[in-house]
Amino acid sequence: MASAPDVTVMGGGISGLSCAWEMARRGARVRLIERARIGAGASGGVVGALAPHVPENWNAKKAFQLESLMAAEQFWSDVAAAGGIDPGYRRTGRLVPVADGAARALAEARAKGARTLWQGCADWRVIPAGEAGEWAPPSAEGVLVSDTLSARIHPLQACQALAAALRAAGAELVEGDSEPEGAPVLWATGVSGLAALSADLGQSVGQGIKGQAALLDLDRRDSPQLFVDGLHIVPHADGTVAVGSTTEREFGHAEATDARLDALIDEVRRAVPPLADAPVLARWAGERPRARSRAPMLGAWPGRPGHFVANGGFKIGFGMAPGVARVMADLVLEGRDTIPEGFRVEDSL
Repeated sequence: MASAPDVTVMGGGISGLSCAWEMARRGARVRLIERARIGAGASGGVVGALAPHVPENWNAKKAFQLESLMAAEQFWSDVAAAGGIDPGYRRTGRLVPVADGAARALAEARAKGARTLWQGCADWRVIPAGEAGEWAPPSAEGVLVSDTLSARIHPLQACQALAAALRAAGAELVEGDSEPEGAPVLWATGVSGLAALSADLGQSVGQGIKGQAALLDLDRRDSPQLFVDGLHIVPHADGTVAVGSTTEREFGHAEATDARLDALIDEVRRAVPPLADAPVLARWAGERPRARSRAPMLGAWPGRPGHFVANGGFKIGFGMAPGVARVMADLVLEGRDTIPEGFRVEDSL
C-alpha cells in the first residue's frame, strides 16, 4: 500500500478479516496486521457450525444472529468471487434428536415461534427420525428437530478466502510483529486482546475457553449437520466430517489435544453409527475468546480515542461475521453506532 491506510485492523482471525473485508469493499484503504499467521488461534479450527439460537424468548442478540445467518450466503459468495477461494459455505440444515415427551412439546412450541420470528426465512420442524435415513442420530422419542437455517463453513478455508478477497481489493496484509501507525485501529485479537483490554480497564472483560475437535474421514458432504448431546457433527465439502467441541475453562496447553478429545470421538462414534469406523484425519485444539457478556464485544475502546474492539465471538464468530463486519464498518468509517443492545464493550464491564 503506497499511502497510509484509512484504517488498520489488528488480527487475522474471522473478526478482523471480515471487518477488514467489509471496510475494503466500501472503499477504505485497509491494512491488516496478523502477528502469527492468517487463521491462527480459534479461527483456524475445523468445526464450522453456523447454527441459530432457538426461536423463543426473542431479543436483540437473536435477531442480530438471524440477520447475520441470512446474510451469510451472499457475504461468502462475494468473498469467493473476489478472491477465488471457496470458503466451504453451504446452508445444509441441522438435525437434533429429541429426548422425551417434554422436549418434544418444547420443540413443537419452538416450531410455532419460528414461523413468526424467522419471518419465513427458514423452517424449524419436528420430523420422524425415519425421514433422515441412516444419518439420523438415535432419538428416544423417535423424532428430530430439523431446521433449514443452519449452515456450514470450513473455518481455515474461510479465513484464507477472506485474505485472498482483501488482497484482490487492494488491502495490505502484514504477517509478523508489527505495530499500527496512527488511527483508527480496530483490535480483533482474540484471547490476547481480551487480556490487553482487561489490563487496560482494570477488570476482566472475558476469558479464553479451550476447545478440542477432530476431523473424520467420511464423505457426507450433502448431509445436514447434527447436534447431539451438546456436540456438533458437521459434514464438509471436502469429504470430511468435523466433530467437536469440548468446553474447557481450566487447562494447561491451549493447543494440545488429550484424552478429552478421545472421549469426545468415542461419544460421537456411539451416537452416529455411520461414523463408528471413520478414521481420524486430524486433531485440533485452540483457545476461543469469550466475553463476559457471552455476546460479541463491539465498539470503541474506552479511554483510547480512535481505537475500536471486535472480540469475544467464542463459538458464534463465523455465524455472526456478516453482521459484525457491517456494524463495525458503520462505526469506524462513518461514525454511526448500529451495534445491537448487549453487544457493546461496556456490556462486558
